[in-house]
Amino acid sequence: MNNKPRISRLTAIITQLQSKKIVTATYLAEKFGVSVRTIYRDIRTIEDSGIPVYTEEGKGYSLLEGYYLPPVMFTEEEANALITAAYLIGKNKDQSLVENYENAITKIKSVFRKQQQQKSELLEQRIEFRYNPEKATTSKNLITLQTAITDFKLIKIKYNSLENNLTKRIIEPFALYSTNENWLLIAFCRLRNDFRVFRIDLIDQIENLDSNFTPHEMTLKEYFDICRAKYYPTPDTPLT
Repeated sequence: MNNKPRISRLTAIITQLQSKKIVTATYLAEKFGVSVRTIYRDIRTIEDSGIPVYTEEGKGYSLLEGYYLPPVMFTEEEANALITAAYLIGKNKDQSLVENYENAITKIKSVFRKQQQQKSELLEQRIEFRYNPEKATTSKNLITLQTAITDFKLIKIKYNSLENNLTKRIIEPFALYSTNENWLLIAFCRLRNDFRVFRIDLIDQIENLDSNFTPHEMTLKEYFDICRAKYYPTPDTPLT
């Protein structure tokens, strides 16, 4: 978030003010990669725009009680589910997913009512998942691949297989699925002229190409059905 353009930074500061009971200028300066003096100016700009920022001397800033933007409400059960999901995502091994979800949950928490915020903070202190306790990361490309899938963008990858065979591929990303340990990408590989599955933690490099591919007229279920028919034949259809 360093060097965020000012308009985006002001919006993000408002989100931070909404998502926490109190926020210090030092915290905001470090988060957005600017000086504390710049944060002071930003807070004055936010106040001048009519947003009621409350300054607690020696502690920090908060929004006036009862001020919400936007007016979205969550039930207590929905709020708890989101907090729990944040902990599950936080143990994921893909760095891009963790970082983007943390940013998203901050925005979501910003519209919690004050009582919900207090309860969510308590819940955060009372949840622990032991899977991946060291928060090890093995990949950082999940979000990039998701965008390529939805935008039908060709990408070039350097792929280092489990046998340490490094190849360069131009692929058409199709779908993603997860195992207990890894995210897997299903894509049409133009090098092999067929669909292949790639472990994204074995993708050394991704390059977005400035071109699109024709969307595949197939669902993910149909893909799995084809795979089952190809690799797991019925007993009365012997392998040849």
